[in-house]
Amino acid sequence: MASAALALTVAFAGRSGVVRAFTASSSASSLARPSAAFVSSRSFGSSKSSIRSAAEESAAADVSEDVSDDDVDYDGDDSSIYARQSNELEKLQSAFLRTMRDRGFLHQCTNIVDLDDALSKKGDEESVVSAYLGFDATADSLHVGSLLQIMILRHLQRSGHRPVVLIGGGTSKVGDPTGKDESRPQLTDEIIKKNTDGISKVFEKFLTFEGDDDADADAAPTDAIMVNNDDWLSEISYLQFLRDYGTQFTINRMLSFESVKQRLAREAPLTFLEFNYMILQAYDFLELARRYDVRLQLGGSDQWGNMVSGTELGRRVDSRRLFALTAPLITTSDGKKMGKTAGGAIWLNSDRLSEYDYWQFWRNTSDEDVVRFLKLFTELPLEEIGALEQLKGADINKAKVVLADEATALLHGRDCLKKIHDTAKSMFGGGAKNKKGGGGGAQNTDSLPRIAVTAVEGDGVRFADLFLRLGLASSKKDARRLIQGGGARLGDDKITDDAAALTLDDFGDDANEVTLRAGKKRAGVVELEK
Repeated sequence: MASAALALTVAFAGRSGVVRAFTASSSASSLARPSAAFVSSRSFGSSKSSIRSAAEESAAADVSEDVSDDDVDYDGDDSSIYARQSNELEKLQSAFLRTMRDRGFLHQCTNIVDLDDALSKKGDEESVVSAYLGFDATADSLHVGSLLQIMILRHLQRSGHRPVVLIGGGTSKVGDPTGKDESRPQLTDEIIKKNTDGISKVFEKFLTFEGDDDADADAAPTDAIMVNNDDWLSEISYLQFLRDYGTQFTINRMLSFESVKQRLAREAPLTFLEFNYMILQAYDFLELARRYDVRLQLGGSDQWGNMVSGTELGRRVDSRRLFALTAPLITTSDGKKMGKTAGGAIWLNSDRLSEYDYWQFWRNTSDEDVVRFLKLFTELPLEEIGALEQLKGADINKAKVVLADEATALLHGRDCLKKIHDTAKSMFGGGAKNKKGGGGGAQNTDSLPRIAVTAVEGDGVRFADLFLRLGLASSKKDARRLIQGGGARLGDDKITDDAAALTLDDFGDDANEVTLRAGKKRAGVVELEK
């Protein structure tokens, strides 16, 4: 929930060992700079972040004193982890952390040297580290903004450790206030159940779960599991929870969280319900540690404060050694949030976004982002990515096609790629023209999103409604804006009237479908049901 600008953790009441975590900033008197050895961002990726050094961890391990603001506050210095902690990063031994380092996934980490040691052990089941990532059920599909986190879980499993997917059925009843100017809508139990079912499907495409290969076989130590925090949060006794854990948090520190301060500074209401979210997330980590021996929480950098609160809660309550590791929040080179386009969210479920539109999203990546996205969202070897990085000018489009192919294959499988390529070539690569009516059959539209209409007699169906139903516009207003801006076409004919409608005459004599285009790269098919 809390942003990277927060203190490292909710201040825990009473006296405790120094918090074993560090972001990019601390007082000059208490920290030494890393040694002069430098590992270039070209070698390790380009993510910005920070961690605490092994020397500082050792010095702090046995100190019992209150945590001062100088120790924990983060002043917004985004100096790269790859420059600040180059020595520690060079010495990483675990396959997982080396992958995170080399492909640009790292942002912040607690006790990275000790975590590396835990992840490097080999031999028996005890050497397998269980790590979790949480996903609230706020929609019936995740979008591409969550893909970075899913890729981290995939790399974790491929490195010999166990992913734990936490579905936030309980926390979805509260609503994460991070980055929001107003409270999230209250979701009913029925909606949360529907959303949980919807978002759960995508993980099976990236992870191996218990029983995937053989339902009768014993589970492998690295088989993923999926759990729902509603199982324990809904069973909490309020007074007992306050007595057991309320004393571990102070309002003073909770009010210092940047997400809280920003909401209050804007004079936007922050409900007591939302205020509890940070405590519930910290408690989730403790509960997962108890139930499934989870030792590592993974997440985005905006969750850093809550995540470290969980590590400290586990240490104080159960004397557990827990870790937190965050990845950077991904934006495109023009500063836009990853996963959103003019046409709406890039959903991961195929019933919300077609395989073709998903491929086109990656194909339309900007020149500046393509190499970074190849490292983060594909499993291509870094050597191959390095070769693609040398492409210049129009040849960069070859790298974009590779990115689109590999990212789409991970989510939807490789079988869909031939149809996608055929459609793209037919639509945009000099194939047969689609005149008005669009039913000549020369174009390959198999991969395009489709809808069926029946009531096109008389006044027909408005194009604005059809663009919305095809997912080519995010709202009717957006569809009208598309038409008014000259970006909407029926076949090759520009649609100029935002009140115009599709009629039977538009299908031609023998055609039963037409193609609608939104801009140069996006299209959909309207089928006529007779």
